[in-house]
Formats: sequence, C-alpha cells, structure tokens
Amino acid sequence: MALFKKRTVGKPGEWYYCLVHKKVEEGPECPAKDRFGPYAAREEAQHAMDLARERNLEWENDPKWHDAPTGRADDD
Repeated sequence: MALFKKRTVGKPGEWYYCLVHKKVEEGPECPAKDRFGPYAAREEAQHAMDLARERNLEWENDPKWHDAPTGRADDD
C-alpha cells in the first residue's frame, strides 16, 4: 500500500488536448500544465489548437490591448 497516492485532476468524460503528445485524451492522463480543457466532447478537444489560434488573433487585433505610446524611450 502506498503512503502517498498521486491525485489526478480531471474526470472521465472530460476531454483534453495534450500539448506534449499533440493528441486528444479523456480524463486525467497528463498534467494540467500540459493540456487545454476540459471540453465536453472529443470533437471540441480535437479543435483546441484552432480555437487557441482564433483567440490569439482576436487578442492581437483587439484595439483595447494596443495602448497609445507612453513616450518612454523603450517604446520604440
């Protein structure tokens, strides 16, 4: 019997996209730091990287995140 049992995060029926293995996984197969999710369905997890790419583009083009220059020398 082990003194310390490793706790897993996530539950079966929750789907994740593993950034290390580049595949969809169900439940807590990889550490949380290495995955996107949880998603309700396998199909959603399969498109995790597409969704991240879309969100990154939205953020990069969001005028609220492109503040006016402050006039500091390091803003060139």
